[in-house]
Amino acid sequence: MAKTKELSKDVRDKIVDLHKAGMGYKTIAKQLGCGNSSMSSDMYDAGYRSITNIDYSSVCIDTMSARHDATCPGMTWHQMDARQLSFTDASYDVVLEKGTLDAMLVEEKDPWKVSSETACLIDQVLREISRVLKPGGRFLSVTFAQPHFRKRLYARHDYGWSVCTRSYGDGFQYFLYVLTKGKELSPEDATLERRLLEEAQDPPNEVRTQEADTEAFLDCIDL
Repeated sequence: MAKTKELSKDVRDKIVDLHKAGMGYKTIAKQLGCGNSSMSSDMYDAGYRSITNIDYSSVCIDTMSARHDATCPGMTWHQMDARQLSFTDASYDVVLEKGTLDAMLVEEKDPWKVSSETACLIDQVLREISRVLKPGGRFLSVTFAQPHFRKRLYARHDYGWSVCTRSYGDGFQYFLYVLTKGKELSPEDATLERRLLEEAQDPPNEVRTQEADTEAFLDCIDL
């Protein structure tokens, strides 16, 4: 699985602080597509003691388990397909992914129009995440993808969560999507979902490359 640039300590600390603000300090968390990231050990050092890590690569899981078993008791490691999680319904307070969905989308040529195969893959993963989240639980997604791309995938009534966006970093920005199980989509996100469903049923004739501008930007250029 593709490896993204590691988060700065400042950004990791902010994510951990977000956990503490809304969830129990020792909440049960699951990192999806853990790779060789230090995120789990950083969370463990911050006070989280019940963390489950999964990755599709058995080599990665064996390596990370050997590295952390002695120093992080209570943290577990599992080789698993994110499309078929072997966990019971409503079993996790938090699910965290950093770059896993980015890796699944890396071959897409047009971020505005994801292929049906990849869209199906992402949908399977998101449905599994929603299934294992407890009511009030959070799915935290850390990515480079801007809201106008990623909300097209996340803002769905079927998943049963709301979507909130935060951005971190100076110059090189990360986006943190906080999806809370059991909360309604905002009116704006519900409108986005409805529009996308209508477009899927009646595709436009022309190719759209970006969202419509909300102002006459040419008038704002000082020549």
